[in-house]
Amino acid sequence: MSGLPPFFARDGERFVPSPSARGPWSPRHQHGGPPAALLARAFAREAGAERQIARLTFDFLRPVPLAPLTVATRVLRAGGKALRLAGTLIDADGVAVIEATCLALSAQQDRVTVPAEPATAPPPPERSAPFELPFMSGEHGYHRAVEWRIASGTWGRGPVTAWLRLRVPLVAESPTSTLESLVATADSASGVAVVVDPARTSFVNGDLTIALHRLPAGEWTGLEAATVGERHGIGLTRARLWDPTGPVGQSLQSLLLERRDGGGW
Repeated sequence: MSGLPPFFARDGERFVPSPSARGPWSPRHQHGGPPAALLARAFAREAGAERQIARLTFDFLRPVPLAPLTVATRVLRAGGKALRLAGTLIDADGVAVIEATCLALSAQQDRVTVPAEPATAPPPPERSAPFELPFMSGEHGYHRAVEWRIASGTWGRGPVTAWLRLRVPLVAESPTSTLESLVATADSASGVAVVVDPARTSFVNGDLTIALHRLPAGEWTGLEAATVGERHGIGLTRARLWDPTGPVGQSLQSLLLERRDGGGW
């Protein structure tokens, strides 16, 4: 897609990350989006085509290392209309790094009549300005593996709407679904709407919740994001999620704001 390596390669049951998965806070750790997308990938396969994933919640228990990972899922409850799943991302030492849950609901085309939601769409990707994250550098990393475009707002000065799309596959030699792409990019909402100086303050999100009223279409994910932060070090990022045809859902992230010399997660 771009000459850069996919985020992950398969090695049996393990997913081996490439430098494309490197995140902003440490050269030894991944951005949260790609590993979360691995769990979404597993959930979607468990849910099947007759159900639509309506909610995903990820708890980042510790920084995700740039090391092989395995995915484990289990059924919490399988009903006729709703399927509830849980999943764990496990590092090479057998330690859980992400715990996740999924709600998948039965979906049937033209089941009901619903009026279209009134919404003011952001400028499309082709009319949005190319952008590069100012607090990540190097030839490899998440910032290079994702294409960024600013549709409205000014980065670092309040709410911003941005379009993101993956330049590389999530998993080598495997097609990337629109759901996987959305999850891999939705974790960037806190990096789209930034309220602190990244050179002095980190803003690590301890979780990510995504609620969808429909599955996205196309390569691009729109993040209409806004962040609030408090002097005691807690912040919150919310984002309306778009694809080029309209809104698809919302996301929420809880942030820990710390001076850059602070400890780990």
